[in-house]
Amino acid sequence: MADSDSLLETPLAGLHRALGARMVPFAGYAMPVQYPAGIMAEHLQCRSGAALFDVSHMGQAEILGEGAAAALEQLTPADLQGLKPHRQRYALLTTMAGGIFDDCMVANLGDRLFLVVNASRKAEDFALVEAALPPGLRLNILADRALLALQGPAAEAAIAPLAPGLAALSFMGVARAEIGGIPVLASRSGYTGEDGYEISVAADRAEALARLLLAQPGVQPAGLGARDSLRLEAGLCLYGNDIDETTSPVEAALTWSIGKRRRMEWNFPGAERVREELANGPARLRVGLKPEGRQPARAHTPIQAADGTPVGEVTSGGFGPSVNGPVAMGYVARAQAGDGTPLGLLVRGKPLAARVAPTPFVPNRYKR
Repeated sequence: MADSDSLLETPLAGLHRALGARMVPFAGYAMPVQYPAGIMAEHLQCRSGAALFDVSHMGQAEILGEGAAAALEQLTPADLQGLKPHRQRYALLTTMAGGIFDDCMVANLGDRLFLVVNASRKAEDFALVEAALPPGLRLNILADRALLALQGPAAEAAIAPLAPGLAALSFMGVARAEIGGIPVLASRSGYTGEDGYEISVAADRAEALARLLLAQPGVQPAGLGARDSLRLEAGLCLYGNDIDETTSPVEAALTWSIGKRRRMEWNFPGAERVREELANGPARLRVGLKPEGRQPARAHTPIQAADGTPVGEVTSGGFGPSVNGPVAMGYVARAQAGDGTPLGLLVRGKPLAARVAPTPFVPNRYKR
């Protein structure tokens, strides 16, 4: 736990406290883990209405200059040169050994690329990207911007009267707009499995924007606790838990993020390992897990085969409010990765019966 005096704050810190948030250290920032309604209520609010999250701790940057997509492809297996203007794509930054350096979102704004990277890795990511840029290209770190996530089935209805153009976006679309006269850059995306928006805004306008969105019918604030349970139910990876430099895109079941053209070129970092694992299968795979009963299995819980043989470890786990039961993800040996495979989760030294289950645990509801 970081010393509270050394923690950074987002531009919305004052608003969080005014709303009664409980603040906790996360990735070097003081962040709201929950508001008075509680994590369960905030989670269900996002599934049934709309929830507003502060994700301003994430790193935002842009790459300026001709050939930005080709330059960034030196670091990722994603097809960025094929990314159309005003569209966004999920991408992995990979290591030469085939591990995952980070995952990020990349948007083509026409005259530049816009990046959103994880808070815990942003310094490393930006250094990596900057070192890969040839003369004529420039990385501009946007430290003066906040990032809000409006998520849930009521997100479109909340934003439509304020910015009709954003209501017309499809999933992974990106547009500049004004919300209540406040200039923003918004994408139709998120980290909850629900429809919604991620909205980049100047830091000095962030609180006004947040208050405006919270004033819309059906919108409530939500913290990191609900964000984590929502992404877990949606089967989405958290960097540092479910993916890191020891995991490959194949092991992590993220091969869908590797562009078709890139699979023909095999010229991205770690391509040799990825190609070998695609051809012959990885030693382990990320899977969904459904424990029996009500007791959750947390990260680092050992996973055993039916005969008690160790076969893996839980990487994320908790109670799924929408599922009304425990859910988890983890890595298991390939022989135990099939849906329905019975396993044991060693919780406090006692085996808890579980089965491999397909993800997402709750159907995704993106706006296609």
